[in-house]
Amino acid sequence: MRNARITATGCAVPTKSLPNAYFDQLLGQNVSDWLVKNTGIEHRFHMEDGQVTSDLATQAAKQALERAKKSPDDVDLIILATDTPDQPSPATAVVVQHKLGAKRAIAFDVNCACAGFVTALETATKFIQADARMRTVLVLGAYGMSRFLDWKDKTTYTLFADGAGAVVLEAGEQHGWLGSQLYTDGSYWDALGIYRGGTAHPSRPGDEPPVVKFVRKFPASYNIEHWPRLLRSVSDQTRIPLGDVKLFVFTQLNLRVIEGVMAALEQPMSKAHWIMNKWGYTGSGCIPMTLHDAVDAGKLAEGDVVAFCASGGGVSMAASFFRWTAGGRS
Repeated sequence: MRNARITATGCAVPTKSLPNAYFDQLLGQNVSDWLVKNTGIEHRFHMEDGQVTSDLATQAAKQALERAKKSPDDVDLIILATDTPDQPSPATAVVVQHKLGAKRAIAFDVNCACAGFVTALETATKFIQADARMRTVLVLGAYGMSRFLDWKDKTTYTLFADGAGAVVLEAGEQHGWLGSQLYTDGSYWDALGIYRGGTAHPSRPGDEPPVVKFVRKFPASYNIEHWPRLLRSVSDQTRIPLGDVKLFVFTQLNLRVIEGVMAALEQPMSKAHWIMNKWGYTGSGCIPMTLHDAVDAGKLAEGDVVAFCASGGGVSMAASFFRWTAGGRS
């Protein structure tokens, strides 16, 4: 049976540095201590003027292809997970296809907010399993939320950052995808998001620009309740005990939540990897960026099981298990 295996990773972080101390000075008060204590965020990076989401995605894609020893001509499909596209239409994935020069590749976007990358990974896996023409697929997660910040709202601008990550998926018969579970709870569609610029609230001359907003609170324990449920479901499907998972990669908004989930799973924090301390919250890009960072830190070896678990506005959630291949690190 054809399967999808991750053979390389890539990552892109902008150069505009905003440490917590920047916001202490901006606000005239100490917010650093609160951010570290409650989220684990210490630093973040924003795009420079003139940069766009597709630039970050293209940079991450180039690194992943280089590590996989592939050229843009080898790519059959590009799936880009983002809810901060270059423009509402056309898809940002087609811009990435053009910037890469991947002229053979089909390209489209997936928007499941911050659960987008794991959902895109699932979509790409199904393409590889079902279609013999799909042999090399780029799965990207990219975030340019700095373009949608309300600089009067410290609950958002202190958290969100920009960045992108990429994986190369290749068709094979060994290792790779093991199982997955997706979940949607649409009752929270109006809790967090960018609510201008669509057909419900089109942008008109003189309007304020579209910004990301926390409109109403999610239950504080939402992820701590649902992430373990999703991961246990995948564990049951695959008959792989959670204790046999070598690395857990979660959405990187809140380190305290990850600690709570690992405790609920009765797994040590040494099995989790996090990046929000140095790169802030990079939404659609955070899962592949975290994986890339863990790979570079030497945390995965041939045959190890890695678990991905993500959630985003909507609410959308996705979890999957992959068995690692040595080709995932160059």
